[in-house]
Amino acid sequence: MSRILSSLFQYAPKTLQQTCSSQAIPRRMVSSFDYLKRSKIPTYHFQKSLPRLPIPKLEDTCQRYLLSQKALLDETQYKSTEAAVKSFQEKEGPDLHDELVKQDKRNKHTSYISGIWFDMYLKDRRATVLNHNPFMTLVYDPRPEYNKQLLRTTNIIVSSLRLMKTLEEKVLEPDIFHLNPKKSDTETFRKIVRWLPEAVSWYGAYMFNAYPLDMSQYKSLFKSTRIPRPDKDELVSSPDSRHLLVMRNGHFYTFDVLNENGSIKPANEILAHLKYISEDSRPPAEYPVGALSTETRDTWANIRPHLLACGNEETLKMVDSAVFVISLESQSPPTTIEMIETFLHGDGANRWFDKSFNLIIPPDGRSSLNFEHSWGDGIAMLRYANEMIKDSKERPAIHPDTQASTSVDSSKCVQHLNFNLDSKMKEAIIKAQARFDEATKALDKDFLSYKRFNKSYVKGKKLSPDSVMQLVIQMAYYKITSGGRAATYESCSTAAFKHGRTETVRSCTWATRKACDTIFSSSASVEEMFATLQECSKVHSQLTKEAAMGQGFDRHLLALYKIAEQKSGKLPSLFADPHYKLINHIILSTSTLSSADYEFGGFAPVVPNGFGIGYVIEDDRLGYNITAYKDQQNCSDMIAALKESLNNIHDILEGKKPSEL
Repeated sequence: MSRILSSLFQYAPKTLQQTCSSQAIPRRMVSSFDYLKRSKIPTYHFQKSLPRLPIPKLEDTCQRYLLSQKALLDETQYKSTEAAVKSFQEKEGPDLHDELVKQDKRNKHTSYISGIWFDMYLKDRRATVLNHNPFMTLVYDPRPEYNKQLLRTTNIIVSSLRLMKTLEEKVLEPDIFHLNPKKSDTETFRKIVRWLPEAVSWYGAYMFNAYPLDMSQYKSLFKSTRIPRPDKDELVSSPDSRHLLVMRNGHFYTFDVLNENGSIKPANEILAHLKYISEDSRPPAEYPVGALSTETRDTWANIRPHLLACGNEETLKMVDSAVFVISLESQSPPTTIEMIETFLHGDGANRWFDKSFNLIIPPDGRSSLNFEHSWGDGIAMLRYANEMIKDSKERPAIHPDTQASTSVDSSKCVQHLNFNLDSKMKEAIIKAQARFDEATKALDKDFLSYKRFNKSYVKGKKLSPDSVMQLVIQMAYYKITSGGRAATYESCSTAAFKHGRTETVRSCTWATRKACDTIFSSSASVEEMFATLQECSKVHSQLTKEAAMGQGFDRHLLALYKIAEQKSGKLPSLFADPHYKLINHIILSTSTLSSADYEFGGFAPVVPNGFGIGYVIEDDRLGYNITAYKDQQNCSDMIAALKESLNNIHDILEGKKPSEL
């Protein structure tokens, strides 16, 4: 059907061919070209009946907190913290917990952490780039000829639009964790649960040992942006948007990718517009407005009204309301380190970091997602990436022999956005670039790809692969600090609950502490070393399970802290304890995502003297992507220690005492 429509358009009268934004195909003629596979179960079918994020018992939270502190503190420090926690449990804690429970009961439409989590991001006055925005690098198309920049960009755009339309029509398959796929990931399951009322649909899935996940974040995936405001930023959506934003050399271009009736524009027309943009001979923007989105939020919020007052209201509206943004790069990064730099922050000129996500595509076709974090988490971005990559591989909208459409005039369809800039705005852009350059030059990066063993090998030893990767991080830090330990954060999704976000797995544990002491002890036997690996796996798996079920301690304590802060200026004993600040000063910030479509990702440290550690666990490789600030930490030393630690683990798993200690 899509080819028939393309052919009809190709031979249409000249006047119709030159119309860019009013190609009105009747809705009944819109084909399956515009959609992914239509789900039998509506996208938000389970949303109403999802279980609510539980508030842990106060005594459980306190015990989990103390157990985590025990891994970090010496005996004297621990006794001090233990006393502070005991005082909290006996005095302020119960009242704060009761108040949280009351608030939660008054807000049954959401979770107790959702508002706090949005505020944490939107009230943060630091720049989003480096402080919040992560990146995810996507694998190449396995067919080399499909990786040419404009070809791959066109296919990515069309597949993204198909996903968007499938989502908007509420026929995108819901996120479901299938504990027993043979029983639940079936047509029978789908036929049964689709007819269940929304108020009980989750319980029906539960009977099949299937667990639907929260889908609320997906509503902000497309057509949304973050607007800088004084004190607290705002998330804004533009549901009627039909245009794409493309950035190249710091310039902004827009063109419609949807027709008036919502159908996707012909792919060869999109290709023609991208070709027109890529051949634009304008030199790089002298005053790239994109640099303003790299600023601290108060600075950006203060200067934005002046940018609007200069006559840029409609122009800025086009930027903010775009479906999403594509950043076409002029050069392909030749090394892994330069690739990390390109995808994590670039030069600051060719990005709009406020959009829900930037798709960054260099000439070699390798692509990456850099996303604004307040609206959603990695689980939503990974689903988007998986669906988009799968569709672009299986149903590419264009092929290597596809010619750009000659039936449209791209010079009339593509709008180059011109910003009116006075001396104040030019000075603001110059200052933004200078601050950005200083911040990014201070950031060190390094990368390790390791193939001596893999995920399957670790599973074969009956160990949790994630626990091994986390232990390796603890061992590496132990090496570079001569026996040191540090507060460690591993993100875990709580999407099993309505409006769940994340919980923290505190992966520096008494078990990893014992493992490091044992492995780096010359007197320990290999059997003793392996036993500590088993204990680490057991403890880590339990912590991960608890976190996924909303039974960590971090989010609960954060909520109690916020209530205490609102009630009075005096903090309870637990929060006034310096060791509470210490455990929340995250030296080792870690995160992982697993997918065949995901190559690696990363982010900057969350504290000045910390490490940002993105890692992958696959059947063909293990990998770490490390960032740190040069005046505080050394990425090369950390990478060397990680490699040595992986070798140590491999030796132990092979029944040998480590050769590199």
